[in-house]
Amino acid sequence: MLEQRLNKELTEIAAAGLTRRRRILESPCGRMVTVDGKNMLNFASNDYLGLANNPEIAEALAAGAKQWGAGSGASHLVSGHQSPHEALEREIAEFTGFPRALTFSTGYLANLAVAPTLAGRGAAIFADKLNHASLIDAMQLAKTQGAEVQRYPHNDIAALEKMLAASSASTKLIITDAVFSMDGDLAPLPILLVLAERYDAWLLIDDAHGFGVLGQHGQGSLAHFNLPAAPRILLMGTLGKAAGVGGAFVAGSSTAIEYLLQKGRSYIFTTAQPPAIACALSKSLRLIRDGDALRANLMARIAQLRDAVAGLNLKLMPSASAIQPLIVGENEATVALAKALGERSLWVPAIRPPTVPKGMARLRISISAAHNAADIATLCASLKELT
Repeated sequence: MLEQRLNKELTEIAAAGLTRRRRILESPCGRMVTVDGKNMLNFASNDYLGLANNPEIAEALAAGAKQWGAGSGASHLVSGHQSPHEALEREIAEFTGFPRALTFSTGYLANLAVAPTLAGRGAAIFADKLNHASLIDAMQLAKTQGAEVQRYPHNDIAALEKMLAASSASTKLIITDAVFSMDGDLAPLPILLVLAERYDAWLLIDDAHGFGVLGQHGQGSLAHFNLPAAPRILLMGTLGKAAGVGGAFVAGSSTAIEYLLQKGRSYIFTTAQPPAIACALSKSLRLIRDGDALRANLMARIAQLRDAVAGLNLKLMPSASAIQPLIVGENEATVALAKALGERSLWVPAIRPPTVPKGMARLRISISAAHNAADIATLCASLKELT
């Protein structure tokens, strides 16, 4: 009976055209990849600066493993917090402009730490409806602890302010992606910070897709908007996208970070990342800081793509980020277009509900600094021929 129920649901998923399948890469992440035995031009990864297979980072990882071994052996608060972890947290804090930072094994764990820790019983959370799944799960966890949760329409500042003004909660927390992972657009962070100040709220910013890409020296979305590292801001950034390695951090005031260290369950009760990862990330941070040429090429390739597909029948969403969503609409048509591109050795993933709203299935085109002008021209020519 138990497996019958699961099989019934799996059959329903397949009938709706929503079955998810893993592709097997037989090469490192990069501009060109071998997928299921076929060489393909890669528009599917979040490796925005092309650092995932960077030899300097790989050497730092290998050297770190040679010196520090394969694993940390315990959680940070037991015996797993080693010198490379401590050094990386100081470097991230300095790079982002915050007094302190705390590192996590994944962005999911980082987001799970913040909302339930800061917003317990009697608190209120105000979250953008298009936030990442990890933020949604975090606020749902906070809800089980007694927090009130309200979701405002995407980037609708008027609706958010109305909710904040009506709330009598002792603690308020505004949660938003900085760059939205499926639409590629940016949150209006300057206005959100004004509202956080006006209504005495925390502001949690998930900068997974902005860190390393936006702002001076790739410092992220706050730098892009010339915003300060304000005490009421908690900045989450992932380290497996533009940084090319893995893990995540939360940066904030000394008090807020100490509180997360003392109370954040997804930090306290998980094994620390291998110290070699921290060694690799230290090298990655230096490459990000010195990566203006990479970011310039990335922005040029984004502009090239947008200019080239302007005449298509399909809608390219208004995104200035490395995420360029091309709306197809129905699931089957989206999968068919992705398959046709794949037959031309172009890997562009089809994104379907529930990741995006029904009727809004799309190709999620991810641009990287590793791409050249010829790569973008090849993709755009194929899109024009196929649509």
